[in-house]
Amino acid sequence: MNNLPLGKVLNEDCIKYMDKLPNECVDLIICDGPYGLNKGGWDELSQLPCSSIQEYNLLLIKKFSRILKSGGAVYLFGKPDCIDFIDYRPYLTLQSKIIWYCPASLAQGRISYTNNYDLISYFVKGKKPKVFNLEDIRVPQLTELTHRLRCEQVPSVKSGPYAKTKFNPKGKNPGDVWGDIKQLTYNSKELVDREALNVIQKPEKLMERLIKASSNKGDIVFDPFLGTGTTLVVCKRLGREAFGCEIDPSFVEKIKKRLSQDADLFD
Repeated sequence: MNNLPLGKVLNEDCIKYMDKLPNECVDLIICDGPYGLNKGGWDELSQLPCSSIQEYNLLLIKKFSRILKSGGAVYLFGKPDCIDFIDYRPYLTLQSKIIWYCPASLAQGRISYTNNYDLISYFVKGKKPKVFNLEDIRVPQLTELTHRLRCEQVPSVKSGPYAKTKFNPKGKNPGDVWGDIKQLTYNSKELVDREALNVIQKPEKLMERLIKASSNKGDIVFDPFLGTGTTLVVCKRLGREAFGCEIDPSFVEKIKKRLSQDADLFD
């Protein structure tokens, strides 16, 4: 595994740290980094080595492409415009733009519509993913079975391009709009720090879906912005090897404390 610091929390700037990593050493990257929205702190554009969040994300994508194995996946979190007007095509292939519905937004638009979702850009290195475990991420069918079976008999479906799309009693593909995974609240048992609510900490169920879909047991997962360490927690539970960076020393300590409290899961 090229002596990677698996299971470790690195108090480092991920941009600089990634240059130390060998080529094609990780299977999956989950990147929930700066959104470039706030007027202070780590998320402020003036704190980034680029003039826009789009340029910053392109810088990340270039670095991800080098350390990612062929067919590996990247999930890049951001707001609706986070990858607009940048050419990521020489580095990674955009497979989907996933909408994670977040209706609990505190902002209330006065001259336009309030943004109620985060964008999760799903990239792969190459033309198609090496791993996509649909059977592990199926969600309940929303269509009534009787109606669905009737639809399957329609000639345009029966003999058309969607002929193989059959009703599966185990559930369906979650699609690219996710409203079934709720944001954390102040009452969420998994919330590490009230300061991290919505801004930094994402639900374990959300990370679980990404990790299950795009990696297998034993695969290596890298998170360049660990935050409260959710990626490490979920990876360990699912039998994946993971490591990552967190530049804020206070959050590094929070992650270590969180991991130590799951002594039955972590060495």
